[in-house]
Amino acid sequence: MFSVRGRGAVRLAAATLVSGLVAAGTIATAGPALADEGAPGTGGVTAKLLGGITEGGKVVIKEKDGGTWPVGGGLFTMQVEGGGTLQTYCIDLRTEAKHDFDYKEVGWSESSLHNNENAGKILWILENAYPKFSAEALGEKLGVDLSKDEAAAGTQAAIWTFSDDVKATPKSSDAAKLTKFLLKEAVKLEEPEASLSLAPSTVAGKAGEKLGPITVTTNAEKAKLQAAPGAPAGVQVVDKDGKPVTEAKNGDQVYFDVPAGTADGTAELTAEATTKVSLGRAFVSIDGPSQTLILAGSSDSTVTAKASASWAKKGAVPSVSVAKDCAKGGLEVIAGNQGDEDWTFDLKGTSYTVPAGETKTIRVPLAEDEAYKFTITGPNGFEETFEGVLDCKTATPTPKPSETPSTTPSATPTTPSTTTGGTIGDTTGGTTGTTTTGGGDLAETGSSSATPMIAGIAVALVVIGGGAVFFLRRKKTASQ
Repeated sequence: MFSVRGRGAVRLAAATLVSGLVAAGTIATAGPALADEGAPGTGGVTAKLLGGITEGGKVVIKEKDGGTWPVGGGLFTMQVEGGGTLQTYCIDLRTEAKHDFDYKEVGWSESSLHNNENAGKILWILENAYPKFSAEALGEKLGVDLSKDEAAAGTQAAIWTFSDDVKATPKSSDAAKLTKFLLKEAVKLEEPEASLSLAPSTVAGKAGEKLGPITVTTNAEKAKLQAAPGAPAGVQVVDKDGKPVTEAKNGDQVYFDVPAGTADGTAELTAEATTKVSLGRAFVSIDGPSQTLILAGSSDSTVTAKASASWAKKGAVPSVSVAKDCAKGGLEVIAGNQGDEDWTFDLKGTSYTVPAGETKTIRVPLAEDEAYKFTITGPNGFEETFEGVLDCKTATPTPKPSETPSTTPSATPTTPSTTTGGTIGDTTGGTTGTTTTGGGDLAETGSSSATPMIAGIAVALVVIGGGAVFFLRRKKTASQ
């Protein structure tokens, strides 16, 4: 079932329009292929966003129309599933960060960086700023006394300039010097390697064959490999020469060796590695719309990836891989059939047929921030479920209050699970809870250009009275 959760009225309307197009989809047919070279894989770190900003300070955002607003910018902490911690910056300024949401490591093509010509410069900033280099080292280079909070705020401001196309300036003059230096010196670097990935995620064939290849991509020295419990007797993970393998390095290709005579069935391969995630890897929410993050630091973390194989003596033998296609706004579903009969399956109410020995690429349009979940089934117990959220764009500036006079500020308090609220977590001063920095109302990387105006209206409601404000807003609307 597909559901839609937007960032505003415009995106909700777009979601409704695009959702109506999903059923049709688009299909491209390819010739026989046991394992599509470009087929998407599985793997990467999964981590939970723990809370608000741990190190940072106030940054002033200047929009292209000249409007300005304050926001808290700095480092977030994430807890890796399986062990380890991550430090990340925001690359989606106007979207709220939801505490306790789970995030998935993805490549730039599956995030808002997919069409950002400055993505490589963001990576350079991460490689040359805080926390890769200490605040003391950066301060010494600039000739200033730089604190950790200032170093984090200065680094975040530089990143926002390239990720959200704004002018971001820290309130601290020393932090602003760091931002200016980073923007001046930044050059484009190449996208970093995944922590661990297996591609394609499914392969198929007949007993008596090697099923694959499955390519291992990792920044670890080696990844451990094993057939998951429950695999039929005799099924092994082997290299191209048919020799059993229990580990692989980056770029290695492995196969499922299914002995002749093995009953129709399936098997799963599990890969695991302990590694530091590469700086610059993007993290997108898998629980719902939340701001996209980019990795700035990593402890040793446990990461896993899986791939599966299916085989049969006769009939259809399916395989399916799914990946986000941010360039085209949706999903790319690659369905293969290595059997000797056609395979027909259902995808969101529409039937698709893959002829024997062929693959089909089905493009499923989605709206930005649209959640998806679907299951594809086939013969011999084949079943694959895919779930996630399409998050491929940074949020655009919201209309100014003067342009939408009928909008009334909400009096409902912000929920604790959201980073708006005017505080930055203090992990350096020995206090518990949160503290407000810089004075005034300070949103944490989830505000909008309307924030100062909303605060002013809220005060007016208290002093003048709700009825008078409503009358004045209606009168202003009429005059416009």
